[in-house]
Amino acid sequence: MLEQRIQQHFIDSADLKYQAAPVLSQPIANAVQALLACVTSGGKVLACGNGGSAADAQHFAAEFVGRFERERPELAAIALTTDSSILTAIGNDYGFDVVFSRQVRALGQAGDVLIAITTSGNSENVLKAVEAAHERDMVVIGLSGRGGGKLNRALRDTDVHICVPHERTARVQEVHLLTLHCLCDAVDELLLGDTENPL
Repeated sequence: MLEQRIQQHFIDSADLKYQAAPVLSQPIANAVQALLACVTSGGKVLACGNGGSAADAQHFAAEFVGRFERERPELAAIALTTDSSILTAIGNDYGFDVVFSRQVRALGQAGDVLIAITTSGNSENVLKAVEAAHERDMVVIGLSGRGGGKLNRALRDTDVHICVPHERTARVQEVHLLTLHCLCDAVDELLLGDTENPL
């Protein structure tokens, strides 16, 4: 019984990825172009989210600054979820809903990109970060699920929305991680040319 339940998780995850591929490939490609324009003009990527999405923001920043699967020069990325002193100071003095937006205003510049991750599309601190990014003339790449929530209305035409067509948080997060890997792989491919590791 337990093994069947475990196997069903694998099946459900694989099914969603298979169904989402044709839906998300174009917005992911658009996000790649935004990232490429950012890094080739000397910009940086800021990333934020809560809980599992915070871990995804950190995962992305690690692979951008370090590497994904190929050797390449470092790319500038900062996860806004990692500095406990900043997070607790802002949270204590101003409120948790602005822990990301104040960092975006402090660090973000025109031409930078914000990766805003919220499975529901309704995380208040992520939505305020999007607003702050727009004030700084940054492009936003929004990762969501469940129809996109309030993030749909917060994004501009010049932004990119990658909305996973599923209601369950765990499944959405699984596709978000795959999406971030697609972004890293495609940026590397466009920067470095012919791949050393063909699919």
